[in-house]
Amino acid sequence: MTEIAREAGALLLGYFRAHVAVEYKGEADLVTVADRESEKLIRSRIRQYWPQHDILGEEEGFTDTGSEYRWYVDPLDGTTNFAHGFPVFCVSLALEHKDARIAGVIYDPTRDEMFAAEKGSGAYLNHQPIRVSGTATLAESLVATGFPSHKRHKNPNIFFYHQISLHTHGVRRAGSAALDLCCVACGRFEGFWEFNLNPWDTAAGVLIVEEAGGKVTNFSGCPFLLDSRETLASNGLVHDALRAEFDKIFTAGGLSPLPDVREYRR
Repeated sequence: MTEIAREAGALLLGYFRAHVAVEYKGEADLVTVADRESEKLIRSRIRQYWPQHDILGEEEGFTDTGSEYRWYVDPLDGTTNFAHGFPVFCVSLALEHKDARIAGVIYDPTRDEMFAAEKGSGAYLNHQPIRVSGTATLAESLVATGFPSHKRHKNPNIFFYHQISLHTHGVRRAGSAALDLCCVACGRFEGFWEFNLNPWDTAAGVLIVEEAGGKVTNFSGCPFLLDSRETLASNGLVHDALRAEFDKIFTAGGLSPLPDVREYRR
């Protein structure tokens, strides 16, 4: 898996340096030749080594033969960053057996960072074991989130962003959910949340966080499911505190008001 991810990452890096053209899949979703060629490469390698396995990929959809094995492929997580020349993007691959994810890799080609995990065997960054942060106080925590590329006016995350910003050391929004999860796994972030992610966005990253000692649930604290559309990952120590803030936001209880821009102008 790491060899395939590294090969796809090298392909992406070549296109990134060449400043490839951008297309729109919809109102605001971007796609490039790099997305398509990366997934094509990954699928060809999987078929070469494991021809009986099923594959779910972002660009080409689902190949379903009824296999006990299923791959989740994001050939380029962070396409908007990629298209604008912002060097935060990655390749994400996860393997599932009988509905249980057993392995995942995420490769960041611009930093040459390979995150990997196997169920029950821990998580690694460039072959070195990684663990989540030991920070136990939300106020001392650096956390991350993401926003959708379209229909942002229908997404409530701006309220979460504001509230969590006031109760943590800061909130980062880098544009790659897979890499945000890796940053939780290796202790760079204490937490990460996002709405409406797809299975290929989270399948590998969630396993890497869990194998690094972290915790992943939906926003109400129930077990994480690939189709839950809610992702809350943390080092485990600040999970309940984050959930408590989420509960306040959902019930609009005890929220800090947004600052008045007119007052600022005065």
